[in-house]
Amino acid sequence: MMRLSELTEGLIATVTGGNPVIKGLCADSRAVKKGDLFFAVKGERFNGNEFIHEAIKKGAVAVVSEESHRKGITVPYVQVQEMNDAMAYMAARFFGKPSQTLSLVGITGTNGKTTTSYLLYEIIRASGKRAGLLGTIRYIIDSESVKAPLTTPQAVEFQHLLFRMVSKGVTHAVAEVSSHALTLKRVDYTRFAITVFTNLTRDHLDFHGDMEAYFQAKRRLFFDFNSEVSVINQDDPYGRRLYNELKDAGLKTITFGLDDSSMCRATGIRQSIEGTEFAISFEDECQRIFTPMIGITNVYNILASVAVARTFGIEWEYIKKTIEGFSGVEGRMEPVRVGQDFLAIIDYAHTPDALMKVIQTLRGIEGGRLITVFGCGGDRDKGKRALMGDIASRLSDVVVITSDNPRSESPDAIIEDIRKGIKSENYMVEVDRREAIRRAVSIAGEGDVVLVAGKGHEDYQEINGVRYPFSDREVLKEAILELKGQRQA
Repeated sequence: MMRLSELTEGLIATVTGGNPVIKGLCADSRAVKKGDLFFAVKGERFNGNEFIHEAIKKGAVAVVSEESHRKGITVPYVQVQEMNDAMAYMAARFFGKPSQTLSLVGITGTNGKTTTSYLLYEIIRASGKRAGLLGTIRYIIDSESVKAPLTTPQAVEFQHLLFRMVSKGVTHAVAEVSSHALTLKRVDYTRFAITVFTNLTRDHLDFHGDMEAYFQAKRRLFFDFNSEVSVINQDDPYGRRLYNELKDAGLKTITFGLDDSSMCRATGIRQSIEGTEFAISFEDECQRIFTPMIGITNVYNILASVAVARTFGIEWEYIKKTIEGFSGVEGRMEPVRVGQDFLAIIDYAHTPDALMKVIQTLRGIEGGRLITVFGCGGDRDKGKRALMGDIASRLSDVVVITSDNPRSESPDAIIEDIRKGIKSENYMVEVDRREAIRRAVSIAGEGDVVLVAGKGHEDYQEINGVRYPFSDREVLKEAILELKGQRQA
């Protein structure tokens, strides 16, 4: 609990009314509890100012808004210049600035955040430390785990989760930090001990507008949060640019990659369907590593995790043991095996670069045909659709174009955008995603690869604002078992 005046101390704001005791923070009028401070946030779909009276009826004892004081509001009112900044500032203060007592790692980039964060979390745990994780799939506090609605939660929940970690005795935490979160200041007023840049490729341009704005959003994590060291993928063009800017600013940086100049470097890479083997050179040491994960992308994820773990002083024995036993994250190059004679993979690849890399990886480890099932999400960057159509058709033997999460758009219109990038005849269209997966399975032969891309770990399909249960993993399993039954009959 904290007085309103303590929360607003140092904040540029106009406070009208008294100085109540604040028992909690809330930005959703439906979830307000007695004694809460309510943030009237203007969102894309809803304006919190329209729900102020509802929040007060439910027990809110004060309100924060960017708008001028409204008539009829009987509780203390805080008018701020910029809501996202104010909410992050007040949330950090209310929860006692929990990041100050955590060794917190912030990971950003287009691809690789989730696998890197999970692997690093497991390495930290293996070393005997109590760890936490905030990411796309789950939020984990030591051994407690809940499904994540957002990659990076809003400021109030973000700081609350960090507070809960500290309360549970967690000493080290890993957080995926999205470009949306950085733009909307969800993690502002947070101390990151180490920050990590995985890569930057086309994504979220419906939100950012262009690649430069997207890069600038990511860049904030490395210049605005005073981390002790930044770990940068220097093989990525934007990573090299970021590294040079950090170096020019005199900030400590560790680079990773395949290039000879990388501080944490992988060499002698050997890939097979069983996994990947390579050597890691870092800090005058060289360690031979085997991982059951496949693909060059996972080599980069491992390099980033190793650089952070060694910076924390974690011994190689814990790092190697964890990597050797880590089979990956659900929905990321995840094999689906139910006794079939072909390889079936689901992957979250929903950007041109991610799709290209997963296809190239699978091309390099199997000799049969590659059958790719994919679609593109609605209400998102339309410019990437034709690019993904081109990549899938050029690099696959057969493509089944289908629906992803169409949201408010017509699936047929999305598919037509994808087709604009295709210059070959090696594709078919099946709008129904379940049927598309079944068709791909039906034409797969011994030694082939069926890749179902785009949704990965997601267990729903969003159509016209409604989320219907749908799991690529389960549908793929059902299709394979059905096919096996037919062949045996």
